[in-house]
Amino acid sequence: MTPKSPDIVRTALYAGSFNPFTTGHLSILRRGLELFDRVVVVIGINESKPGGRQSADGLADRLREKLQAGDRVEVMTWDGLTVDAAEKVGARWLLRGVRSVADYEYERNLADINRAISGLDTVILFAEPELSMVSSSMVRELTRYGRDVADFVV
Repeated sequence: MTPKSPDIVRTALYAGSFNPFTTGHLSILRRGLELFDRVVVVIGINESKPGGRQSADGLADRLREKLQAGDRVEVMTWDGLTVDAAEKVGARWLLRGVRSVADYEYERNLADINRAISGLDTVILFAEPELSMVSSSMVRELTRYGRDVADFVV
């Protein structure tokens, strides 16, 4: 194996709706930064949901402020295919996290199609056991019923 050239930056793309960005997402991002020189967090825009682009842009602004990771983390929004966002930012890998077997099956199918259409490999990190129950949908549900979710969100 040849040593890495200082001119080569290993960039991964970490995409999702991140609605909201949870402590589980943060864990995957931090661990991804141990593997890659740069991680681009891409917030998918869903125009069919209320707030669509405006909601995604607001989340991106909040994450940029909270993450403050210098040039190693970039946050952007995107309304197209993840592989196209990866090409735009020069990412050679997709970073994903899984909490369960069901997540794994979904992510494996996604990884296969992304590799088939773009050649990009997906790196999957398993959730830390203490965070495996944290999901955006669970946090939204708790919020809907007035529960404190401060321990689960960034």
